[in-house]
Amino acid sequence: MAVIKVRNSGEVIKGYENVHAFLEAQGVFFERWDMSKLPKSLVAKFDLSDDDKSEILKAYDADIRSLVERRGYQNWDIVALSEITPNLEELLKKFEQVHTHTEDEVRAITAGHGIFIVKGDEETGYFNIELEAGDVISVPENTPHFFTLMDDRQVVAVRLFIETEGWVAHSYEEKEHQL
Repeated sequence: MAVIKVRNSGEVIKGYENVHAFLEAQGVFFERWDMSKLPKSLVAKFDLSDDDKSEILKAYDADIRSLVERRGYQNWDIVALSEITPNLEELLKKFEQVHTHTEDEVRAITAGHGIFIVKGDEETGYFNIELEAGDVISVPENTPHFFTLMDDRQVVAVRLFIETEGWVAHSYEEKEHQL
């Protein structure tokens, strides 16, 4: 279950209702998917074949299509990151730069963990969203954010897009240093 850590206050927010309410107030979509749908052979697998990726997409087809219908996404795929990912350090350096997109950044975590760091409203500032398997978020378009891995350095996620071109990262410069 996702945990929120507000950087400027040190506040920690736990529990589905509390996390959902906080993220909704910040404009970030959040829901949970049923992880029992994932085949047992893929629960902790991070080196995925194309067949494995297809199996994950098949297991969550109804959930994906529900998001597509509700939020207008057109395309989806699977991303898997772990210590065996070629050029992992370079990828993380790219991901860990504050940026925006011209469409939502959507992730449904199916294995492992990850952290989105999102710029909230003026009072809240930046907050971490620590995600685990079953957590689904959508960071709204033009919202400054970045992504990194947690200590276990492994994640599998379904990514949804309106257009893959819309997911291009645009650098974001803080007027004041707030991270």
